[in-house]
Amino acid sequence: MRKLGCFGLLVVLAAIGAAFIGLQYWAGPGPLKRTTSVQIASGTSLATASVQLEKAGAIGSASQFRLFARFLGSDAPIKAGEYRLPARLSQADILKVLQGGKTLQRFVTIPEGWPSVMVKKALDKTPGLEGAAPVPGEGTVLPDSYSFERGYTKAFMIERMQGAMTRYLAAAWEKRKPGIAVTTPRDALILASIVEKETGKPSERRMVAAVYSNRLKRGMMLQADPTVIYPVTKGLPLGRRILRSELQANNGYNTYAMTGLPAGPICNPGRASIDAVLDPEQSSALYFVADGTGGHVFADTLEQHNANVQKWYAIRKSRGEM
Repeated sequence: MRKLGCFGLLVVLAAIGAAFIGLQYWAGPGPLKRTTSVQIASGTSLATASVQLEKAGAIGSASQFRLFARFLGSDAPIKAGEYRLPARLSQADILKVLQGGKTLQRFVTIPEGWPSVMVKKALDKTPGLEGAAPVPGEGTVLPDSYSFERGYTKAFMIERMQGAMTRYLAAAWEKRKPGIAVTTPRDALILASIVEKETGKPSERRMVAAVYSNRLKRGMMLQADPTVIYPVTKGLPLGRRILRSELQANNGYNTYAMTGLPAGPICNPGRASIDAVLDPEQSSALYFVADGTGGHVFADTLEQHNANVQKWYAIRKSRGEM
């Protein structure tokens, strides 16, 4: 009897030990040596996913993973998507990740004021996006950060960005202030692109919009340098001073040689610049010039403007720029 009792105790202890080892295997640190990602396609079964996980080095054995998942894991289905698995993540937690559906979020960011050639370049350089896409129409993309999953196409991302711009412009147009200088949403987009390129200070956008709005209403030339540069570089930095021949060019964009708006947008303006054009500052200013601090000083008359220009020249000379 005593021998039987000892044997029973050994069996119990062996069972406890096996259970402990099993739990350690299931819930303890996994074999993955470095953070990796796995892509689970739609309709993938746990059996297929376990094979993927084994190949990725996230688990030691696909068959053992399925066995432990059956007895120790939840019976919730796994969800499609791309998942980031940290190094040493336990098999129990890997199952929870796949069942939880918290997929890896990738982002591509389009800054305010980027020309469309830069949008295409950013998409072409973004890992995880597939296919090819043409340069989107200038001004058709809304600057923002856009999430995506591996396998999305560049063409699809452009469609999303363009859809976002269409929706935002339409909503902003409905809220426009009465008496503004532009009469159509497209004209608002064109003027917003000029405002976007003329100032990088958010606090100035409505004032810059006011200057150009006042000029449009008076039939004055806008005389905006970025519109001169656009046909030359398609929105990329010029890297030199504007040539006299470029100031005299008749190309539909040179606002030193024509009145009214240029033929189209010169960049992809952000929300704030669109809003500024549709609700400009109440001002009679017609001119502005750099003030030496990254901003601008505004003037109502040409005489005031010329004085401000001389101050700016003095600043540049003191810096050795002239």
